[in-house]
Amino acid sequence: MEQEKIKAITLMGANASGKTEIALELARKLGGEILSADSKQTYKFLEAGTAKPAGAWTETPAGRAYMVEGVPYHLVDNLDPRATYDAGTFVKEAKAVMAGILGRGKVPVMAGGTGMYIQAFWNGMDDLPPSNPAIREELTALAEAGGKEALHARLVEIDPEAAAKIPPGNIQRVMRAIEVTRLAGRPISQIWSGRFYNALPAHEGKFIFLKWQRDLLAERVKRRTVTRFDEWAAETRDLLAKGYPEDCPGLKTLGYPQMLDYLAGRLTKPDAIRLITAASMAYAKRQNTWFGRYRNALLITLEKYEDYAPAAIAEKIINS
Repeated sequence: MEQEKIKAITLMGANASGKTEIALELARKLGGEILSADSKQTYKFLEAGTAKPAGAWTETPAGRAYMVEGVPYHLVDNLDPRATYDAGTFVKEAKAVMAGILGRGKVPVMAGGTGMYIQAFWNGMDDLPPSNPAIREELTALAEAGGKEALHARLVEIDPEAAAKIPPGNIQRVMRAIEVTRLAGRPISQIWSGRFYNALPAHEGKFIFLKWQRDLLAERVKRRTVTRFDEWAAETRDLLAKGYPEDCPGLKTLGYPQMLDYLAGRLTKPDAIRLITAASMAYAKRQNTWFGRYRNALLITLEKYEDYAPAAIAEKIINS
């Protein structure tokens, strides 16, 4: 595939699947820039726990950019951990970033595992009311007191159709569905246009789903958790020392609640590693289910460690 014919490449996959390395290979080979579609890596100060690529903010001819191995890496390391971030904000910012990349004559490489962001960017979003802090606080308290099951039961009561489509484990989506239903005065399932679930527009770019064999992915997740655990603990301790509260949005992202329990003495290190790994694999299962419905995406399966060769995979994507 010739470079001038490429509009954009979108690389999707579960956490710990190696998307960053492949995205960097693609960007180097094609003269591109990376646009992150990761809801966790956008936060500042969260490095070890989010596997944010190591980089540095640098002045470039196009403006200040987070550079990773000489490649501009957009929408990472730019949000305070106290701030909230959602799909609507991502779409607005990502569209501006992509327009800038194309305007510079570069190839946009979108890479990430937040399926809702990718879907919303390419297929648009329904016009929904903005979040309400008071309702969010109430629903958060419900989830903390009764768990995800109690929160989902509330959705079943007010919108069984939406509840059938949103699993209890996806707490943020359950919470948002309840919130919208209350604010709009009618079930969110009646507001959904359906376009959010459309297939990805293959005519606008190339879409790739990187999928590991489950046991191998579990090994990668556990190894990454063990390897980064002490750095992750120090990072979290430093955030608390800076005055960030335990319930700030950044510290609610994957793995950080368990790390907070470890630092408070509520969990041993082995238990924290086990629970973080379990939570990560539960999330990976949801990610793979989400991305697996895109029948028009190029599926790259990794069934043994030797299959993971970023340079070769990048070439396969380019030539497909």
